[in-house]
Amino acid sequence: MIIDLLKAFLVGGILCTIGQLLIDFTKLTPARILTGFVVAGVLLSALGLYGPLADFAGAGATVPLTGFGHLLAKGVREAIDENGISGIVTGGLTAAAGGITAALVCGYTASLIFRQKDKD
Repeated sequence: MIIDLLKAFLVGGILCTIGQLLIDFTKLTPARILTGFVVAGVLLSALGLYGPLADFAGAGATVPLTGFGHLLAKGVREAIDENGISGIVTGGLTAAAGGITAALVCGYTASLIFRQKDKD
């Protein structure tokens, strides 16, 4: 179990370090960096590279946004195998429905609990 935690920490830390370096040393906006991470996860999954990384690192690779991209690509691939061409549209959302729902519910709950503050 300790080895699994170390692998997750190492891979997750490397992904976060890449994001921090992009913030510090490029003019990219945070939104573009986040989108880039999702797209990178899709591309790495399509090339067959992200699946082995996710198997190796567990949550260290599946929790960051690259893992979300991998999940979308994996869902599309499985839905195409099952449903044909319509899986392109339905697969990603079906695979990620639980995570998307949790994010929406948590965001809505936080908006009910906390008040918005204007920037000065």
